[in-house]
Amino acid sequence: MTDTRWLSDPEREAWVRFSAVLELLPAALDAQLTHDASLTHFDYFTLAMLSEAPGRVLRSSALAARTNASLPRLSKVISRLAERGFVTRYPCAEDKRATNIELTEAGWKKVVASAPGHVENVRAMVIDALTADQVSQLSAISAALLTRLDPDGKMLASAAHDEPSTIG
Repeated sequence: MTDTRWLSDPEREAWVRFSAVLELLPAALDAQLTHDASLTHFDYFTLAMLSEAPGRVLRSSALAARTNASLPRLSKVISRLAERGFVTRYPCAEDKRATNIELTEAGWKKVVASAPGHVENVRAMVIDALTADQVSQLSAISAALLTRLDPDGKMLASAAHDEPSTIG
């Protein structure tokens, strides 16, 4: 057994501040989307991941990986989104054991309508608080963390991605 490598004062300060961001940011994202679009951030993220998929369709397992959700959690969210007409689910033609999730036209319209407000909120909460160099640093730091947190690159954010995105 090795000795504990305690955090230095600067490391502890960075960790405590980062932990506070991890706690506060999801609530800020949820509040805006709930108020403006009657969606949670996870609802929006799920619709956005479908909007960026070829044909706006993903297997439920692939969508779960891209959203970092368990299949039971995703199933509940998909049921709620399906009730609102934003997605449909149907058996996968290639693998009858799998289920495809498809973004409907209403779901596409919801993502398109919700994206501007979400992006403005992301700007207000994160991007506009940083310099251009800090945005680059944040991207590099996030990429480095994702290599440990998502080593298989299942989430779309873990892959090199230069195309415009609705995820904001």
